[in-house]
Amino acid sequence: MEYILHLIILICFYTMLAQSLNLNAGFTGLISLAQAGFYGIGAYTSAILSVQYGFPFWFNLPVAMLLSFGVSYVVSLIALRTVDDYFIVCTLGIQVIIFSIMNNWMQVTKGPLGIPGIPAISFFGFEVSSKISFLLLSLALMLLVWLVLNNLVNSGFGKSLKAICEDEIYTQSIGKNVKQLKVLSFTISAVLASIPGALYAHYITYIDPTSFTVNESIFILSIVIIGGMGNLKGSFYASVFMILLPEVLRFVGISNSDSANYRQIIYGAILVLVMMRGNKNLFSFLQVQNPKVK
Repeated sequence: MEYILHLIILICFYTMLAQSLNLNAGFTGLISLAQAGFYGIGAYTSAILSVQYGFPFWFNLPVAMLLSFGVSYVVSLIALRTVDDYFIVCTLGIQVIIFSIMNNWMQVTKGPLGIPGIPAISFFGFEVSSKISFLLLSLALMLLVWLVLNNLVNSGFGKSLKAICEDEIYTQSIGKNVKQLKVLSFTISAVLASIPGALYAHYITYIDPTSFTVNESIFILSIVIIGGMGNLKGSFYASVFMILLPEVLRFVGISNSDSANYRQIIYGAILVLVMMRGNKNLFSFLQVQNPKVK
């Protein structure tokens, strides 16, 4: 039962990460490989403030979100000077830089040694230490992130982002500030990615740079692609699939060492199939197509 709860908590984390990235990749057309970096900023900010300075989670979380906003705003001014494939390469470089800072800034992040002893979250005097209580908190924040994103994408702001994804030149011709909208999309995505990062730090109680690598960014992007670009619900179903797949492989009797190889083969095959189907999601019966901008 404890392990099942652990898997559901991980699904909550990756759903928030995938949905936040979907705002960029699915609705704005900005495919980023830096999402794990902002995930790590949230985790390290909360861990450092709680371990070294004794601040509570509810203070650390807004600070982590604010720091992610500042970093992502500066990054967006640089990355958005590029387009298409060059933007992806630029965000990949940013991810590598953030990882290098985490891995080498020994005085602050402790480098590859990591930060142990991260305290549990307290909520009105109640310590969120059991898995069931942490699951309830994770579900509540996942629902909050979904509500924020769902309202955003169905607002005028979201329709403008869809218009940019469909035809950037036309969107600019009707008076929309395309650069400003892209910056807002990128920063909101980064801010929301810091929320599961802060949660992860207090859940695991130990973090190190290996949890926030380029491979993690690729994994998050894979969830978005499999769930469907521009489909928030699809990101949830894809997170469930991607997290539970290794457990299914173990259940059928495949060893841990072999299951990792089979998992990579299955991931690759699914991604190829999804791309061959015209960038639709794996769960086509749940796909909500973005309307063409007239």
